Amino acid sequence: TEAIGLYNIGYSCCLNSLLQVFFMNIRFTRILRRITVPLYAEQKKKNVPYQMLLLLEEMQCGKQKAVYPIALAYCLSVYKVKLFVQHDAAQLFLTLWNLIKRQMKKPELVEELSDLYTICIQEHLACQKCSFEEKRNSSMVTLPLPLLDSSCRMLKTLKDCLQYFFHPEELTDHNMCFCDQCGRKTPFLQSMKLVHLPQTLTIHLKRFCFEKAAHIHKLSHYLPFPQDLDFNAVLTESQCQADDNEKAGWQYDLFAVVAHSGSISYGHYCAYIRSLTEYKWYCFNDSEVCQVSWDDVKSTYGHSNLHWGETAYLLIYMKKHPQ
Repeated sequence: TEAIGLYNIGYSCCLNSLLQVFFMNIRFTRILRRITVPLYAEQKKKNVPYQMLLLLEEMQCGKQKAVYPIALAYCLSVYKVKLFVQHDAAQLFLTLWNLIKRQMKKPELVEELSDLYTICIQEHLACQKCSFEEKRNSSMVTLPLPLLDSSCRMLKTLKDCLQYFFHPEELTDHNMCFCDQCGRKTPFLQSMKLVHLPQTLTIHLKRFCFEKAAHIHKLSHYLPFPQDLDFNAVLTESQCQADDNEKAGWQYDLFAVVAHSGSISYGHYCAYIRSLTEYKWYCFNDSEVCQVSWDDVKSTYGHSNLHWGETAYLLIYMKKHPQ
């Protein structure tokens, strides 16, 4: 009847935020409820989907404001996901997703999970000296968007980041590739074309970037993102490799924001999630859950002078008209 929090059990704010994003996604929980339950107690302890299902049921049946994700944390520790460690939300999301997918025994559920989250891209490499062109399809679970262009200038909107990600890049000088047709290294044009977008689209804003001497710093600058996102209005025809039927489903509503506050060495995560049944925004901050406004969500746009302020790190969008 109301949103339930998760207690922080040792720097588990990152895990807690991601779990809430999974659990508030009705399409994900429909898959989770149909998993094969392991036969033996030892198998149950080490099965991530099963432990997630137990935790979800405890949250839905409990009377308390929050529950302890201890059994799931123990399960994840078997796969080197440790407590008392600062995790990166994008990396932990991929780790969780891969563990869930690998441990689901029913092929139809694995397929449904892939359809729910997987993005398909076609990579193009074209020699600029001859007609040779190489194409390769690849898939990803998050769309990793740079926040700086090749000249280290800050990109100003989510649309700018998306257009830059799909913008062709010239490979010249020391970046030239070997062309089998020319028999030597030549300049190439590298580009990516969008083939398929899933029901639940996860965008990774790459706010942590490397400098010289392997130093990492956080980009906290202002980067607005819309509640409504239409890829047909963002990308050009040349940046897409999809038919009209596929493109008709490329309209999205913002579902969740996983926000990071703090620095590289010490930080905190929380999640802003829009309920799919009430259409209200909630902030999930470990054990504390409260209703918030869109203005509160917009506070995660970032500000270059507020290095400890909350900045959006993962954006999760959902298709408006699922096919």
